[in-house]
Amino acid sequence: MHPVDFLTPRAMTTPDRPALVWGNRTLTYGALKTWARALEAQLARAGVTAGSRVAALLPKSPAAVAAIHAVAHLGAVLVPLNLRLTPEEMRAQIARSGATHVLATPSTAERAHAVVEERRVTAIASEELGIAEDPVPLPSPFAIRNSPFAILFTSGTTGAPKAAVLTAANFYHSAVASVFRLGVLPDDRWLLTLPLYHVGGLSILFRSALYGIAVVLLENVEASFDPRWLYETLRRRHVTLVSLVPTMLHRLLEAVPEPPPPSLRLVLLGGAAASPELLQRALARGYPVATTYGLTEATSQVATATPPEVRRKPGSVGRPLLHTRVRVVDGQGRTLPPGEVGEILVSGPTVFSGYDGDPRATRAALQDGWLHTGDLGYLDAEGDLWVVNRRSDLIVTGGENVYPAEVEAVLRQHPAVAEACVVGLDDAEWGQRVAAAVVLKPHADVTPQMLEDFCRQRLAGYKVPRRIRILPDLPRTASGKVQRPLVRERLQTEAKP
Repeated sequence: MHPVDFLTPRAMTTPDRPALVWGNRTLTYGALKTWARALEAQLARAGVTAGSRVAALLPKSPAAVAAIHAVAHLGAVLVPLNLRLTPEEMRAQIARSGATHVLATPSTAERAHAVVEERRVTAIASEELGIAEDPVPLPSPFAIRNSPFAILFTSGTTGAPKAAVLTAANFYHSAVASVFRLGVLPDDRWLLTLPLYHVGGLSILFRSALYGIAVVLLENVEASFDPRWLYETLRRRHVTLVSLVPTMLHRLLEAVPEPPPPSLRLVLLGGAAASPELLQRALARGYPVATTYGLTEATSQVATATPPEVRRKPGSVGRPLLHTRVRVVDGQGRTLPPGEVGEILVSGPTVFSGYDGDPRATRAALQDGWLHTGDLGYLDAEGDLWVVNRRSDLIVTGGENVYPAEVEAVLRQHPAVAEACVVGLDDAEWGQRVAAAVVLKPHADVTPQMLEDFCRQRLAGYKVPRRIRILPDLPRTASGKVQRPLVRERLQTEAKP
């Protein structure tokens, strides 16, 4: 298996160009390569080889960036874990992925050891800057392979989170297609706000290496999102590019009345649907918003509208990117004419190779060369895509995916709960908030707060229902199926002031 290397060609071409900027420090591409090779040797000594699956607890830090490039050059498969998951959830994903090692930076090493203490998995803490004493000999760094490169967990369209397998070729073609749409300038600086367990955050690292631009890291990497800190970083670090989810943009507009810094040329807005009101506020304030539609299974971007296009067609996510094709079909798979709503299908070199260890889900998602997204939308007469509704039951809160079935399963574990239905409620700040309707067993005595506490012990914080309503029964169809839209409507109405 040939390794892939986005870093070495850039380090050979422009070794003195800034690669990472954080605090008062700047790391060049040459120095980043040296650091990555030192970590690579450390990984090799620990038994990581080409094809090894390496679970990773990686914050948005310089050590994490070097570690990701080290894993890639070894030809190993990166399995980034959501840092917000509970240890139990992490252990389940490690087992599901078949990872033999767990990679952590110094700031996440303690959590890594806690996760793997009952398993035969090696926890490796990335070291500080240094030079490898015994570099690992490897083949040509210029190969772009189609074998597994990263496994990212995604909620998919049904059931529990799935392990989407992405190749180096997927990331490469995504980077090329994105730059064809958005362009690149020699002094571009991309602020990394998205987590490295999201395809959007991971993509920024590889794209920046290919483009030869710098990645700016937030200095309060372990802190919660701070819109004022974000704005000051944009201004002080002369950031030109930033990727945000709608919740981040909403908070930024609420907290900071000033116009955007003059250096900022693009805000790539994705991860969830942006309301027309949010777009209008951002545009009126002067933010150069580019709306985008993408998903993990397509290695981030599928279609993107540039800022002028957003102004002309607010709500559209623009045309498909280079070499990406989009169809909108009806229930029988027939292509629909412009303006008619149907399921969005995607094909092209960025589409993933399937779900790891789940051939049934892979067959459902990939049919005749097309990715069935489960999302609803339409193409207009000019070929621009409009997304009407993301995956039917999927809840997108603050850019994080929550599948109701997972939360419902946890609620039903409580001895007092007979039934549960989890839905997403519209929310101006988060896009959606997780809510639940619960039916209790006879004579059960439990409060919504007790159920919330129960969930919090078993689920990542963003998955915990923020509103729990105890009902005598759930609305059902004639066939007995819970009518989720009626539950959502009831809870949404009760939530209004």
